[in-house]
Amino acid sequence: MQIFGVDIGGSGIKGAPVDLDRGDLAQERHKVLTPHPATPEGVADGVRQVVEHFEWTGPVGLTFPGVVTGGSTIRTAANVDKSWIDTDARALFSERLGGLPVTVVNDADAAGVAEVSFGAGRDRSGTVILLTFGTGIGSALFVDGVLTPNTELGHLELHGHDAEKRASSKAKEDGELTWEHWARRVTKYLAHVEMLFSPELFIIGGGVSRKADKFLHLIEGIRAEIVPAELQNNAGIVGAAMRAAKSE
Repeated sequence: MQIFGVDIGGSGIKGAPVDLDRGDLAQERHKVLTPHPATPEGVADGVRQVVEHFEWTGPVGLTFPGVVTGGSTIRTAANVDKSWIDTDARALFSERLGGLPVTVVNDADAAGVAEVSFGAGRDRSGTVILLTFGTGIGSALFVDGVLTPNTELGHLELHGHDAEKRASSKAKEDGELTWEHWARRVTKYLAHVEMLFSPELFIIGGGVSRKADKFLHLIEGIRAEIVPAELQNNAGIVGAAMRAAKSE
């Protein structure tokens, strides 16, 4: 069975049909740049371009980088335009996609669902936290495989700042930080999250997961096991498709 998944990020909008039996992309993904400002209309146009690239006519699952309630209503917009707040995203995307059935889910929650089903969190009990490091920091919290949605742990305060302003991949790039310097910031962030939730496992996702060999060994003093996401930056696409299939 195949369902289309789209992952909306602060820098790019990427998608592909997903083979739900394998938990992997059925075709090579297509990506367009996220417009700036990332308004609802602009992002919806980007999503349409990605879906039309594959001439897709079935259900579509989409991630969003913020809190999504009721499978549709956007409540926060830290890394996209503030006009997203209170937008009915499901109605907007469905209209732009010619009436296709649409499911919308928080981006990190989607990535977490994919990793717990097919990746690094498979068959793991206890508390598992996936953290996506990208334009911001997304989070997905699982207890015995059950998701607590919309946790938004990237917005925990760390040394007087939103944690993602200090420890995201974008913070590394903007500050031209070395891997060692950035790993120290990530360590402080993980220690804070660990103090609050005492997880057995941290899964590190987002684009930076492809470079885990550059920084994971530099993170010290964390009691939980720390592993890179196995689906890497495709996890959001896979999880979005899984959620769309569940809604069918």
